[in-house]
Amino acid sequence: MTSPATITAEELVGQSPDNDLLIVQVTSPAIFAQARIPGAVHVAPADLVRGHPPAPGELPSEQALTALFRRIGLTRERTVVACDDEGGGWAGRLAWTLDVIGHHDWLYLDGGMHAWAAAGFPFESGPSSAPPPSDIEVAVRTDPIARIDAVRESLGQADATIWDCRSAEEFAGIKLTAARNGHIPGATHLDWLELIDRARNMRLIENLGECLAARGISPERNVIVHCQTHHRSGLAYMAARLLGFPRIRAYPGSWSEWGNRNDTPIEC
Repeated sequence: MTSPATITAEELVGQSPDNDLLIVQVTSPAIFAQARIPGAVHVAPADLVRGHPPAPGELPSEQALTALFRRIGLTRERTVVACDDEGGGWAGRLAWTLDVIGHHDWLYLDGGMHAWAAAGFPFESGPSSAPPPSDIEVAVRTDPIARIDAVRESLGQADATIWDCRSAEEFAGIKLTAARNGHIPGATHLDWLELIDRARNMRLIENLGECLAARGISPERNVIVHCQTHHRSGLAYMAARLLGFPRIRAYPGSWSEWGNRNDTPIEC
């Protein structure tokens, strides 16, 4: 996979209006109608997940993904700029989904809508016109995906890291979010919120690589990220991709699957 990059609000404004950028804003429909980056197309968080228990964070079907990316006008020639209103979770989930369909040409608007507003740039509001649809063909590639069996196989492997980016309370099993609670044995904990710099308008922290390395999360290892439904771990996955990790995968079943089975090992 190629290594993507971040783009600042100032750099995005400076782009020529006839370029091949496709700005994709992953927010609720209400937020998109109230405040959207000019020219952005809308993807709702629900568009990126299957939404069925016990693992609602699983991928939508290929048919649903094809309909989604055709609706927003994605073509293989366009560079996607992913953004959201929360500091990167849903933007990261979009980036992972793009990797899943083999579209590695994406950028992250660092800080998303918060950074855009802090730079003094305007938002659009009200009804928006639908973009011209595309005829893109979508096929799911398995390289960025870790299924439950792959997670099991990674347990105890010397070159594997399972990155749990939930809260400390969830990791310790204090906060109950499934039938069984705690964490995957041997998992490394690094809360996704530690990657976001609120003092810099929700941008990624400046010492991102050092932060991960301090927890033993390094590009030399096979890294699998997860949270509860692979929303928060969207940011973790995207952060690793931006750092050039060559073997990074996400577990879309996440704790909603692992913690609701009776045949998975758990530590507290």
